[in-house]
Amino acid sequence: MKTAQQILNDKTHNNILTIEPDRPVIDALIIMAEYKIGALLVMDKNKLLGIISERDYAREIVLHGRSSKVSLVKDIMTKDVITIDAHETYDKGLEIMTENRIRHLPVLENKKVIGMLSLGDLAKETISHQKFLIEQYESFLKS
Repeated sequence: MKTAQQILNDKTHNNILTIEPDRPVIDALIIMAEYKIGALLVMDKNKLLGIISERDYAREIVLHGRSSKVSLVKDIMTKDVITIDAHETYDKGLEIMTENRIRHLPVLENKKVIGMLSLGDLAKETISHQKFLIEQYESFLKS
């Protein structure tokens, strides 16, 4: 099974996309729209402070009638960020996401952020792994 690090390595766009906590929420939305992603890491220099997602925006801005041009990222971000170690396997990532009902998982190596995996990344890897297992099983049955 592939590790979180290996899945990051396979991604076509594996840049670490971040935003600073004092930026307006609209800036986060613009970045997410530009890259067609659902969350950004909130960082100050190299320190992970939180994560801001489309869910945070919907729950904290839209539902409360607040302005994304005035509200700051730090005011709506999720502060208790759940992460995964780079050496953990993708099934551990799926387990973490399922248990915590989250869709984005920052990947750490030696306590340093090296990327982020989405639920879609892990679902894609699950499908690929299942296809491999089926091929192996079929090959075994034919021999």
